[in-house]
Amino acid sequence: MKRSLAELDEGELLKRTARGDRRAFDELYRRTAPWLTVRLRRRCADEELVADVLQETYLAVWRAAESQARSGAEGSALGWLWTIAAHRLVDAFRRRARQERVPVVDAAGTVVPAAEEQALAGGLEGNLERALLELPPELRQVLRAMVLDGLSVRETSLLLGVPEGTVKTRARRARNALREALS
Repeated sequence: MKRSLAELDEGELLKRTARGDRRAFDELYRRTAPWLTVRLRRRCADEELVADVLQETYLAVWRAAESQARSGAEGSALGWLWTIAAHRLVDAFRRRARQERVPVVDAAGTVVPAAEEQALAGGLEGNLERALLELPPELRQVLRAMVLDGLSVRETSLLLGVPEGTVKTRARRARNALREALS
């Protein structure tokens, strides 16, 4: 007996989308776009940017559904969808920051480089830079997701594919390691 699209969960809709079923994709969009929009709006007040990120997200879902279904990756379709959207939002913030960067000029009229440019050019205090570089990669990943990307513990867990408790432990270990290295 063939089930209607309304009876399928998001994971099954994603599998059908992977097979090129446009109606399944439309149902997935209809069902998940309002939820995703609310989550994006919690992180960004710019309606136009949220709309762009939403469009980019579903375009990526359409394009990558087959590889996601083929990989047999564990986790929910909603988690995968949110991970894509979170990455697209961070990318949009970074693009906007590059485009809108206004140079800071000191009293003498000299352009002062932005903090991130100073950091990339080695302007971070040596101890902090060394401490960050000495962190194990899994701790740096958690810091990047939670601090730079502004993701929650749950979102970081979905992004990295590890339990929430592991994210919390790694975040605590990273903070302790940085505190110790800088004391």
